[in-house]
Amino acid sequence: MHRPVVGIIQARSGSSRLPGKMLLDLHGMPVIQWVWHRVRKARLLDEVIVAIPEGAADDALAKLLHTFGANIYRGNESDVLDRFLKAAQSTGACTVVRICADNPLVSGEEIDNLVKYFAANDLDYAYNHIPRNNSYPDGLGAEIAPIKVLESFAQQALSNSQREHVFNYLWENQDLFRIGTFDPPEEKNRHPELKLDLDTEADYIYLRSLDVNWDMSARDIVAAAVQKVSQQA
Repeated sequence: MHRPVVGIIQARSGSSRLPGKMLLDLHGMPVIQWVWHRVRKARLLDEVIVAIPEGAADDALAKLLHTFGANIYRGNESDVLDRFLKAAQSTGACTVVRICADNPLVSGEEIDNLVKYFAANDLDYAYNHIPRNNSYPDGLGAEIAPIKVLESFAQQALSNSQREHVFNYLWENQDLFRIGTFDPPEEKNRHPELKLDLDTEADYIYLRSLDVNWDMSARDIVAAAVQKVSQQA
């Protein structure tokens, strides 16, 4: 029996450091459309959905998502863990891949590498979105866990800090979980010094300066970022 693997893009309009960043233009397309387009290149995701908060503050984001046919789940604004879990449950997922919408250069190839790694190992959680114990750039990958693991710690996570981020409880209780990561299979993508996510105005200026397009492979994205670093040196 097939066990569905669902990608959930976590997005919101509110951001203290860069308000409205999901709607910002990046080389001719809104940031959130970059994320949607690139995530859907992953071949091992059965479905992709965008989880955004309820409320008027995110209505413009919801309207934009509808214009390019994105699947949307709207839930609790402050309880991010609850919103994410309910979005996953609404799809019937057995395994859930979390993609942060702050990563417009996220790679469908690297999401597939994560899904394959997770399937080949006996783990509760795996990741390749940040360079922690691996040589990935920041912003190319994602996080993955079975929905049963999410449901179990959603019941245990009680503090606000544990519910404002999906996997905070897991990281605060690492000894309770089997956690895994790995290096990029392609050696040319092993650049943990690169930051490709969007948190600040400076990040936005940097991403706009890169010679990239939304159909580029992970290798070409990394090569463009490495070239930019060499130009600035």
